[in-house]
Amino acid sequence: MTPSTTPEQLEQDLRTAQLHGRWLSDDELAALQDAREQRIQAEEHRDHLRLRLLVLTGVCLLIPPLWPLALGLTLYLLFPATTRRVGFAAGLLLLAAAIGTTGLAVMLTIWLISVLF
Repeated sequence: MTPSTTPEQLEQDLRTAQLHGRWLSDDELAALQDAREQRIQAEEHRDHLRLRLLVLTGVCLLIPPLWPLALGLTLYLLFPATTRRVGFAAGLLLLAAAIGTTGLAVMLTIWLISVLF
């Protein structure tokens, strides 16, 4: 037992070994630790972003012209996955409408040119 190994660390290693069905190598343990640290960092980033969005929503509630934005932010904070899907579908719909309108305008322009000449 090295001086840096504590009983808590040994217990953690035993639980990890039982979970995986074998003792893990040092590289595998380091990879697990890195993955755990990345997950914790991602959670902290998500919490920080959520706090910033909450503050922005509060500011938008104080300015009446920004109430629709506050509503959108509130929906995103309450239902992030659903709001993301609805926003994606709305974006695709707007893109299709813009393409259709452009095509219709081109057809109308060609028709007007053919009528005039």
